[in-house]
Amino acid sequence: MPSRRRFLAGSAATLGAAAVPGTAAAAAPEPAPAGATGAGAAAPAASRPPNLVVVLADDLGYGELGAYGQKLIGTPRLDRLAAEGLRFTDAYSTAAVCAPSRCSLLTGLHTGHSTVRANPSGVQGSLNASDTTFAQVLRARGYRTAVVGKWGFGPEAADQESHPAARGFEEFYGYIDHGHAHQYYPQYLWHNAVKETIPANAGGARKVYAPDLIEQRALEFIGAHAAEPFLLLLTPTVPHAPSDVPDTGAYAGRPWSAADKGHAAQVGRFDSLVGKVVDRLRALGLEQDTVLLVTSDNGPHEEGGVNPDLFDANGPLRGYKRNLYEGGVRVPLLAWGPGRVRQGDSDRPTSLTDILPTLAELGGAPAPADVDGLSAAPLLAGSPDAARHGHLYWFRDESGVTARADAQDNKRAGWLAEAVRKDQWKAVRFAPQRRHDLPDAQWQVELYDLAADLGETRDLADRYPARAAELVALMRSSWKDSYARTPFGTRLTLPPAIVPGRASTVTATLANGSARPWTGAGLVLRAPAGWTVSATSATTADQLPAGARLTASWQVTAPAAAEPGRTWEFTAEGSAVTPAGPVRYPARGGVGTAPPAPARDSYLSDLSWISAANGWGPVERDASNGRNAAGDGPPISFGGTAYAKGLGVHAPSDIAYHLGGAGLRFTALVGIDDFSAAQSALGATRARVYGDDRLLLTTPTLTAAGGPVPVDVDVRGVHVLRLVVEDANQRSSFDHTSWALARVTVA
Repeated sequence: MPSRRRFLAGSAATLGAAAVPGTAAAAAPEPAPAGATGAGAAAPAASRPPNLVVVLADDLGYGELGAYGQKLIGTPRLDRLAAEGLRFTDAYSTAAVCAPSRCSLLTGLHTGHSTVRANPSGVQGSLNASDTTFAQVLRARGYRTAVVGKWGFGPEAADQESHPAARGFEEFYGYIDHGHAHQYYPQYLWHNAVKETIPANAGGARKVYAPDLIEQRALEFIGAHAAEPFLLLLTPTVPHAPSDVPDTGAYAGRPWSAADKGHAAQVGRFDSLVGKVVDRLRALGLEQDTVLLVTSDNGPHEEGGVNPDLFDANGPLRGYKRNLYEGGVRVPLLAWGPGRVRQGDSDRPTSLTDILPTLAELGGAPAPADVDGLSAAPLLAGSPDAARHGHLYWFRDESGVTARADAQDNKRAGWLAEAVRKDQWKAVRFAPQRRHDLPDAQWQVELYDLAADLGETRDLADRYPARAAELVALMRSSWKDSYARTPFGTRLTLPPAIVPGRASTVTATLANGSARPWTGAGLVLRAPAGWTVSATSATTADQLPAGARLTASWQVTAPAAAEPGRTWEFTAEGSAVTPAGPVRYPARGGVGTAPPAPARDSYLSDLSWISAANGWGPVERDASNGRNAAGDGPPISFGGTAYAKGLGVHAPSDIAYHLGGAGLRFTALVGIDDFSAAQSALGATRARVYGDDRLLLTTPTLTAAGGPVPVDVDVRGVHVLRLVVEDANQRSSFDHTSWALARVTVA
């Protein structure tokens, strides 16, 4: 089983702009599609691939723009975009809260398949090596890529596969942590792999407003890459609570609460930000070469004293953020691009899962075939042939409850819920227990006809039981406990450690996870200078059919004098020719030269590890018999009994140690510790022990109620020992697990 360092999905390489062939001029535009109105169709496409800008508001409701009926808050720049471009009336986020919605936006998977399906409850959800984002897709075709603003996935650290850099974004500026993004005057923001302090905000001072920094970095990125195709994902934190603004501007004199004035000013700042992006594009002469999409991650919020009803923030819809009714998930979506996007309205039910395949088609890039989204690129250009979804699906597992959302849910806002829309029919159902596998008869099902009842006021489930059952069956079929992905791009597999002077095997795979064949496939490996590298398999293939893979392996040997304990970087680059043109997908990873093998019986907490990947935060290492010296973690407790000398981890975790063939036995106690049990009884994990990638032991499911499990395995001849902990019930927030008395006996 691969670790984070050993199995890294590649983000795509940056090709020179000249490597991106121009798209052919489009034929004369066809009439506007049925269900869409408006006078204008897009002009023929220009010869260069379009720049792509996606602007994602945070908690902006369907009715909070003038173009969607807003009366109290001025949004002139967005209203102009709506008039000049395409306004979607039936666009949907994929969740009613931030994190799962943003995961789906990036990966094209709805919340029945996606990696992150809930907002953080303790530990923040992470993207992983199987998650291909639209940034990775477009970098393969030469796009320069950036995300500026709120990221909200994975541990707040640089060296992890959920970091934007590992998911295809060359440039990142903003917040990694979901909770940190609630601070409008933060003391630091991340720039790529580095925390950049904001001295003016030190000690709680409120001098530098983060949305201003985000705006500046976004405009700088556009200017820096004006001469080459670029992708910008701009994710400001407005108008999320709190209603923090430097001033309330035009709303200062309104007879509203301070929270409502601040909220209105935040929406105005979002409008101004989008306007400045458009102004920068026009100033650089890029408006004819750009497609701009503006949307929101879910419905309007009511946190921090904001009254969404004052602004009619959900328009004619029922519900708010956290509800699976239309007000919680239907969002504004504007597409703008003079000469590339037609003018008018579209009532095509359009999910934000469609963003990935749409951007891929616009950029001439192959996309994963196993996504849930459908490209709307033909619709943007004026074609009536844009594919339509058979149904749309939503899932909710949300512990946060707010008053209005709870009232809309009839006091069920804390219940598990899911929903489906098929044509004009919408079904929502609620589970009284937080179990998705609860029998259908125990769920409470509601059915609405959106064509006749957009506000979802009349439950028709009793009147049309067959229709309700049909939609419930679609809910069941849309959910997978674990969604197995078809590999896409390049993945690199490195050994757990390198012993200087001893040959090790490195493997890379280029996978065509798209729907069309590739030709001229090849893999190359770049190793550190001075290392010996020898291919032990074929590294090219003339044909790579859809779903096929090219796997290559090399023997690598570090110089005998290579520094122990150092991490060495490798890059495998897969390349091919697709029907749209050439692509390159690099995968990068690091592997350490092994520290010396233990010469005597030792606790693992006293040894240097080769690598340590942890689902959240650092691995806690108690190396001082519970004395808690500086840098030590606390002693471990199971059932009230404390054990010194151990390792505290959070699933998924993977720690590797060099035994060098000197070990006899490895012993430990492993289980959900008292610390995690005190947070929640929902934790459940499974531990595995590997010796040189051979599985030596798998525990039963570990829970706090079941207590720890003893581990005693033979490690004779093992060079690298790996301790792995995995989530066992899709609730990783409560999966803090400990290895107590983890000890290796040496020959």
